[in-house]
Amino acid sequence: MKKYLIYLLIVTTVVACKKDKSAFDKGADDRINEQLKSYQSTITGSTNGWTATLVTRLGNTYSFYFRFNESNRVFMYCDLDSTTAGVQKESSYRLKSLQQPCLLFDTYSYIHLIADPDPRVNGGYPGAGMLSDFEFMIDTVTTDSIKLTGRFNGSSAVLRKASAQDRAAWENKQVRNNLVGLSNLGKILNYFKRLTYNGTEYEIQINTILKTAIITWKDASGTTHTITTPYYISATGIQFTIPVVNGSTTITGFTITGFNATTNTIQVKVNNTDATIAGAIRPVNPDVQAGRRWWQWGATAQSYWFSPNGFHVDGVDDAFNVKSLKTDSATYYYFTYWPGIQSSSGSFDALVPFYFFPTQNALDWLYGTAPKASFQSDGRVIFTLLGDLNADPYPTTGPAFKTKDQLFITNGYWFVQTSETTFDMVSAKDAKTWISWRNQ
Repeated sequence: MKKYLIYLLIVTTVVACKKDKSAFDKGADDRINEQLKSYQSTITGSTNGWTATLVTRLGNTYSFYFRFNESNRVFMYCDLDSTTAGVQKESSYRLKSLQQPCLLFDTYSYIHLIADPDPRVNGGYPGAGMLSDFEFMIDTVTTDSIKLTGRFNGSSAVLRKASAQDRAAWENKQVRNNLVGLSNLGKILNYFKRLTYNGTEYEIQINTILKTAIITWKDASGTTHTITTPYYISATGIQFTIPVVNGSTTITGFTITGFNATTNTIQVKVNNTDATIAGAIRPVNPDVQAGRRWWQWGATAQSYWFSPNGFHVDGVDDAFNVKSLKTDSATYYYFTYWPGIQSSSGSFDALVPFYFFPTQNALDWLYGTAPKASFQSDGRVIFTLLGDLNADPYPTTGPAFKTKDQLFITNGYWFVQTSETTFDMVSAKDAKTWISWRNQ
């Protein structure tokens, strides 16, 4: 019996060893290289390349076109701007195992622009950009799609096998033309813009830096709805990643088809039906607490809101030319509004331009004025002048004077919160003048 058990153990061990040998008849490196070779075959095997959507950690959505070849070169377009959407970029890529198979875009290209840490490149955060990636872990691969996850910021990308029509839409600049068409919104000088479709007015705010659309409307019962959706540009126009659903009506985006200078309206198509976008002088549904939130943040944090560009007026950024301000030893940096500054004589607000002094390597101010903010029941904020601050005399002409004069218009301002850290302050006179404030 004992001999039989020993014999059985030996046989079992031999069988197990044979099974192990059949399961691992190739080394780990060989198996990984075969997998990478299979992925290489898939991504280069699509004759017309791949269309892609990339979602950053901030939630921004970008559309791409990629075409990979066997020589580790990739040809791409991106809807970041009219150049990236219209000029093909060639760079290099690698498939490499970094604990798991990865797709690496290893020379600077359009996909790097979004992740660039310099905010002047993409409007993102200093040192972080738009919190995107250019090195990706490969999650799943099929003959028709590839799913990726960014190695550093966790952004996500989905590549879909492109058709000849998809490729032509990028190469023939159809996507670029839709992106340029979006700039027609700037021809409407009013801050507030209304899409009239199927009997309903939808207020649309487009943030081209964050690539988001804020859409507000009232349904048949008079109830107000607002959604914030990322958007991207495709061959068919502006696409919302979150659709607008109003009863039986669903809007997934629109295509801009033209601009009517006579009526100051934009012609668009929604669900292949003609519609228009026109200017308005007030919000569909004013956020009556927005101005208070803006003011209270500064008062509570004992900090300020800043605006590098000053006021936008009648379609012109920095209409008062505040960036030209300078002294003998310093240059303009930004305008600030400080709510609720505490002092020995009480609290006050301050409108102050800051200058950069190279010899001190520091920011400082020379003059300012003290406004008082009055909050109206309809949501407007009206500023009145308490007096100038006890420093250098406030200018009586030029960019700083024009900024101060604009602040104290009797109509006041609507406040629109555009993100957790940004507000737009819009003239209630005609909504053709506004300033964008941020706190970081």
